Amino acid sequence: MRLDGKTAIVTGAGSGFGAGIARKFAAEGARVMVADINVGAAQEIANEVQGIPCEVDVADGASVNAMAQAALNDFGTLDILVNNAGVTHLPQPMEEVTEDDFERVYRVNMKSVFLTAQALVPHFKKQGTGVILNVASTAGVSPRPRLNWYNASKGWMITATRTMAVELAPDGIRVNALNPVAGETPLLKSFMGEDTPEVRAKFLSTIPLGRFSTPEDMGNAACFLCSAEASMITGVCMEVDGGRCI
Repeated sequence: MRLDGKTAIVTGAGSGFGAGIARKFAAEGARVMVADINVGAAQEIANEVQGIPCEVDVADGASVNAMAQAALNDFGTLDILVNNAGVTHLPQPMEEVTEDDFERVYRVNMKSVFLTAQALVPHFKKQGTGVILNVASTAGVSPRPRLNWYNASKGWMITATRTMAVELAPDGIRVNALNPVAGETPLLKSFMGEDTPEVRAKFLSTIPLGRFSTPEDMGNAACFLCSAEASMITGVCMEVDGGRCI
């Protein structure tokens, strides 16, 4: 029960890595707000983990502020924020990505971290403690071709994590990130372009341990970084990638 008595918001928790993180947090004793733009999916996971569902558009300031206020109203306080929600564009030459697709990647993957910080860092500062975990990607460390603007957004998130960690450390706030490799989530097909045995084999050939990241892998790593066991760890961007970035 490493998170016993703790409260957490996990964005994009209606499926994939976010759902895995929400499940692990709940299993370790945390009360979890399951936040997702798909309210039906959020409700389903919330029912499973006995958490609180919340419909949120992480790219919209008013929606993020409403999520933060709802969490503080329901929990009374907040200990952990997980910025997990993310999107990608389809694999294609960088110059062929549409402006709308670029804007969507920017808003969901990058602007959301700014908005949640605006909404919740003041609360963490006031209580003198807090943990922020950003879900970045190996794409920000070892980019794959044809995913240029997605790669760039995750590189931005890695840098944001480190600078947030440095600035917020004096306030008792830790900030870390996870860098998963492609995983068994709804985004996998978008990363690959098409989901065929041949394309999967090509992706898996780049991962020394020979498998994709799973929601359970991410939940385990997230739980450690957000627990007291990691009280001396901040500014770390941990690869959960089966050795891909070696």
